[in-house]
Amino acid sequence: MSEIPAWIDERIDRNLDNTLTQEHVVETMLESDRPFFSIRQLHARIKPDVSRATVRNRLRELQEIDVIATETYPDSITLYYINHPESMWPLSPEGKRALNADTPLDRLSTRGFLTLSDTAGIRTLVLAGFQLSLFLFALGGALTIVGADISGTRSDITLWGTAFDLVIVSLLLLIAERTARWIRARFGPIPLLPST
Repeated sequence: MSEIPAWIDERIDRNLDNTLTQEHVVETMLESDRPFFSIRQLHARIKPDVSRATVRNRLRELQEIDVIATETYPDSITLYYINHPESMWPLSPEGKRALNADTPLDRLSTRGFLTLSDTAGIRTLVLAGFQLSLFLFALGGALTIVGADISGTRSDITLWGTAFDLVIVSLLLLIAERTARWIRARFGPIPLLPST
């Protein structure tokens, strides 16, 4: 079972006469990777011999003592989540730290790029290249269909050429990243540059 945080442990009722305790509901929610639960989802995770009404009653009790909060959506869907005091919205402290963490592009360094060691950053660049080339293909196609020519360029085919170049560069970068990952998996780390 997951350890209950102290702020929750101080608030919950230890009534063991109930078929379902507040503690068990909180533990079930904390153990899961899900941030939100409907009553049906919690009922399926807790016990088959406990009714949905019992689960609803424990959730109401936990909501009254400010351990659980709810969000209600159209079609009478109510989602329950742990009301973490450290975060301003229904997000666990771990989730808040993960959102504030650097993105793969923030961590990508010249060394990581040249040695193909930061695969997440390189994949992000490859995806950005594919998206940009898709945009250039669409723009070049639209300009070709309309028959418009962009002033300042020789012709609208420049967009097509740029898009093809970008796709080729992105594919080559993706192949290089996959090859480097395969070599590292098969032969272990091979330092291309001396570490500083």
